[in-house]
Amino acid sequence: MTLEDYTARMSRAARTAADAGLAGLVVTPGPDMVHLCGYRPPAETERLTALMLVPGQTPRLLVPLLERPDALAATGVGATEVTGWTDGGDPYRTAADMLPPRGRYGISDETWAVHLLGLQRLLPDTSYSAIGEALPMLRAVKDTHEVQRLASAGAAADAAYEEIVQVRFAGRRERDIAADLSALLLRHGHSQVDFTVVGSGPNGANPHHEAGERVIEEGDMVVLDFGGLKDGYGSDTTRTVHVGEPTKEEHKVHDIVREAQQAAFEAVRPGAACQDIDRVARQVITEAGYGEYFIHRTGHGIGVTTHEPPYMAEGEQLPLVPGMCFSIEPGIYLPGRFGVRIEDIVTCTETGGRRLNNTARELRVVA
Repeated sequence: MTLEDYTARMSRAARTAADAGLAGLVVTPGPDMVHLCGYRPPAETERLTALMLVPGQTPRLLVPLLERPDALAATGVGATEVTGWTDGGDPYRTAADMLPPRGRYGISDETWAVHLLGLQRLLPDTSYSAIGEALPMLRAVKDTHEVQRLASAGAAADAAYEEIVQVRFAGRRERDIAADLSALLLRHGHSQVDFTVVGSGPNGANPHHEAGERVIEEGDMVVLDFGGLKDGYGSDTTRTVHVGEPTKEEHKVHDIVREAQQAAFEAVRPGAACQDIDRVARQVITEAGYGEYFIHRTGHGIGVTTHEPPYMAEGEQLPLVPGMCFSIEPGIYLPGRFGVRIEDIVTCTETGGRRLNNTARELRVVA
């Protein structure tokens, strides 16, 4: 990413805010800030850091003075006016002086309540809406550079999967397989591992099961859901494997999920509503008699974080646009028995969907 790229993003965001009737955007640490100017402040800082985007004005970045050198090192910050504040001062007064005193602002979803309250105290004639609600498309449509990074992250996750299915599962703890997966993601270029779900046997019926001490047994279905960040962009893929030969029922359930995932993928096209993708997958599973066991949305957006808008869920009427990247991950979860999920990251193109995960989706037998 170049300075020009970030400058264009900030300009576009300010224009989009104005078109939505907002006086501007207040962007605090999190994915919006990383996307717009490339700055990732220290995690869990309690000190106010905010990027202010007001239509017609130069972008302004307010940072704690001690963190100013790190902020200046971020590529996109070169397009902003940087102001530092010192401990003991009132950063909300400084921030208030940078913003028009009236109007409705979009503010990052992750903003600490204490910071929002501080701004409201000094700018009583302003109001605020979450950026995710006011501007759901702000980060939803990826440029070519972003799609390339997501594809690279997906390929790295695929490589990790191809290696993990070669290890022995039977007789090992879920936690051991999760550790192997984490190491493989890092080996294949990830800088950060966000999750490694290993749900064996009945634990697979919990979609977000945390890998634990259960020893994987012959005859177990095992859900593997893993991902993280590579070059600043996310990976997220799920495959379900079986230890030893599966039963006819296990094969049947896996085939239903695979059919649902394929049908949802084939429904991806510009102009289709996000909820349409969910409906297509859900119809396949419902008609097969397992509708009550598909207990989550079909997908979520992905970018500088692994979960972000848009969401492939009932009620989400945003139309798909070329450049949108999101998961398609239907599942069936039979309580106390087993679960099956198959997940790919997909990008919408002018002609339909393109998968960014390309490992086989058939049920794979492992030792």
